[in-house]
Amino acid sequence: MKVGLMGFGKTGKAVASVLLQSRETNLQWVVRKSHTLEHRSVPEFLGISSSEPGFIYSRDEFQAKELINKLPVDVIIDFSAEEGIEYYGNEARDREVSIISAISHYSPEKIDYLSYLAEKTRVVWSPNITVGINFLIIAAKILKKIAPYTDIEIVEEHFKSKPEISGTAKKIASSLDLPEESIKTIRAGGIIGVHEILFGFPFQTVRLKHESITREAFGNGVLFAARHIQDKDVGLYSMEDLMMPYFNIEQNLP
Repeated sequence: MKVGLMGFGKTGKAVASVLLQSRETNLQWVVRKSHTLEHRSVPEFLGISSSEPGFIYSRDEFQAKELINKLPVDVIIDFSAEEGIEYYGNEARDREVSIISAISHYSPEKIDYLSYLAEKTRVVWSPNITVGINFLIIAAKILKKIAPYTDIEIVEEHFKSKPEISGTAKKIASSLDLPEESIKTIRAGGIIGVHEILFGFPFQTVRLKHESITREAFGNGVLFAARHIQDKDVGLYSMEDLMMPYFNIEQNLP
C-alpha cells in the first residue's frame, strides 16, 4: 500500500517511523508547510534502513496533482493542521485515494468538506487515532448503556505547555453525552497523553484508562485504519466504525 504523509512534527515523525518499519505500507512522500528539511530522505533523517522514497517536500513546491502524478499513492495520512485538507482534498476525491485524518479539530465547514470528499472516496477522521483510546470510548459507551445511573467523570493529563482541553477528551465527553465543563484537566511535565473515565457505582468503581507512552501509538492506529478501510464502500468513517465489528461476539447460550 503506497502512502503519502501530511505533516512532519513530533507526531508526524513518529508515524513516519512506524510506516517505514511496516511491511504493509510504502512511504512515497511527506509534505509539510515549512521548507525545513526539504528534499531530505525520511529514512535517512530518522536513521531507518529503507529503500522507500520517502522524500520531504514543502507545500509550496508542488501542487497535490503534480506530486501524486510523480509519486502515486493509495492513501493520504494527515497529521498536519486543519487547513492541510485543502492541499490534497479535491485531488484525493477525484482519484479515489483514501484519506486518513488524525486532525484533532475541524471547523463545521471543514467537516462538511470531509463529507463532500467522502462522496467519492473513503475518508477516516479520528481526533485520536490510537487503537486504545477508541477501544476505551466504545467500552465506556457500552458500560453507560449497561448502568446509566452511574456517576461519570473524565480526567485528561497532558504536557505542561498544552493550553486547551484535549480534543480526545471532548470526543469522550460528546460520546457519553456529558458537557465539556465536566472534564478535569491536569498539566504537568512532558506527559504525552492520559485519558481516564471513572464510573462511580454505589458499591464499586470502574476506571477505564488509556495512556500514550510514545507517539508511535498513533502510527499503529494509522496502520489499523489503513488496513480496514480498503474494503469499505466510499464514505466518512470513524475509528469506532472500523472497530465495532470486533465487538460482535457470538455467545453460545445454554
